[in-house]
Amino acid sequence: MTYPDITLKDAVRAANWAQLLDPVQMARVEADVFETFVPKGGFVCRKGEPVDNWIGVISGMVKMNNFSASGKAMTFIGVPPGSWFGEGSLLKNEIRKYDTMALRDTRVARLPGATFHWLLETSLPFTRFLLMQLNERLGQFIGMVENERLLDLNTRVARCLASMFNSHLYPGVDTLVQLSQEEIGLLSGSSRQRANQALQVLEKKGLLRLDYGGIRVLDLEGLRRYEADDAI
Repeated sequence: MTYPDITLKDAVRAANWAQLLDPVQMARVEADVFETFVPKGGFVCRKGEPVDNWIGVISGMVKMNNFSASGKAMTFIGVPPGSWFGEGSLLKNEIRKYDTMALRDTRVARLPGATFHWLLETSLPFTRFLLMQLNERLGQFIGMVENERLLDLNTRVARCLASMFNSHLYPGVDTLVQLSQEEIGLLSGSSRQRANQALQVLEKKGLLRLDYGGIRVLDLEGLRRYEADDAI
């Protein structure tokens, strides 16, 4: 879902990790966190930059991607509103290994690295949250490698949509996934036209419905179970 009118304070308080903090910790987070606006196509952060904050999406949508020396782009994941990313690079104190770009006009929250590390030192629930976050992220990327190497495109599109329904990584996603067919193509490694064909196959199977403003998921478990043998 998108929340264009939500305030920074309310967006942070709604985050699943923020609800684990005590009043003193929450007060410091609210004092230190700040917001930036990134227009469609702009960089939220760039490969090679120092990692100095933890990033949450308030509204809009971003994608993590890299470019080869020849200019070919590869998109890893999309990050919808309510989600936070970049904790791995902060924990390893390394330069950023990927670009993050706005798929549409996007508001992002940035929690300074010093505050992030202070929370690790003072909040056991926050530390547990991050352990779960890293574990879920690892599972997500293992699934992506499997999908890319073993599955046909129709199935990749199905799994791409299903992966958005991870309550830990993407707590704000509704049954209406507000992604365009072009964005689905980017996230599944295909063209907009080919993504459209795959979506029509999945719609005929009764797994989703193409609605105005996005894609309505009708059968989440069906999308998760969809196999290459079912594709046409």
